[in-house]
Amino acid sequence: MTQLTELQGTYTLDPTHSEVGFVTRHAMVTKVRGRFNDYSGTATIDGANPSNSSLEVTVQAASLDTNNADRDTHVRSADFFDVEQYPTITFRSTDFAVSNDTVDVTGDLTIKDVTKSVTIPFDFNGAATDPFGNERIGFEGKVDVSRADYGLTWNAALETGGFLVADKVTLEFEVSAVKQA
Repeated sequence: MTQLTELQGTYTLDPTHSEVGFVTRHAMVTKVRGRFNDYSGTATIDGANPSNSSLEVTVQAASLDTNNADRDTHVRSADFFDVEQYPTITFRSTDFAVSNDTVDVTGDLTIKDVTKSVTIPFDFNGAATDPFGNERIGFEGKVDVSRADYGLTWNAALETGGFLVADKVTLEFEVSAVKQA
């Protein structure tokens, strides 16, 4: 099996075999899941010297999909993402740290006009050559962020106490990337 330290090269995110998603609490009693359907990303990986690695991902905010058209319209509005004014969400790495089969990717996450540093631990799921001769790598990771940190503060108080939408949002990533020639 390929080790993380053996990876070298430039890889492009394969959106047909990846997912950029999120989960948050709704009405304090259940979870709402969603995903973004339009995104792109490139990673340059130097497994032997991770500090030379880089990652850039761009998500089209309007591609939000929670499986509910009314909710999606609201979350795209100025109450949340304001996709008319801020069409993209971006992540640009600033540091990589490798420990066994986990890489902690630290970078700048920009939502609307706010940029905050976050560290996302990614588990390396391995490398393989697909039936078409493409060299693929797989990672999965997740990180909790605060909506309020990014100016996403719309909410509604509940009669029973608490709020309609939780502040904590877990960002989830299932990544398949293809090595470029």
